Amino acid sequence: MDGIKYAVFTEKSLRLLGNNQYTSNVESGSTRTEIKHWVELFFGVKVIAMNSHRIPGKGRRMGPIMEHTMHYRRMIITLQPGYSIPPLIEKRT
Repeated sequence: MDGIKYAVFTEKSLRLLGNNQYTSNVESGSTRTEIKHWVELFFGVKVIAMNSHRIPGKGRRMGPIMEHTMHYRRMIITLQPGYSIPPLIEKRT
């Protein structure tokens, strides 16, 4: 459970739910096989495919110093037909 941070609820991710694809942000150091194994073990589902991309951190300026927030990975997990994952906790901003 340490690998997955929270579920992502955007227009695209809600549209992908119709295709049995779930979107969530994961730790940047996690590998695809770790996340796949964890999802299959914890939720009892069968994963067909996983797509991921890296989201860069945002820049924050504090006077003359420019800092960046941490980057993270977003995974789109495709499940076999007939399987589903209950909604994960949404991050409140």
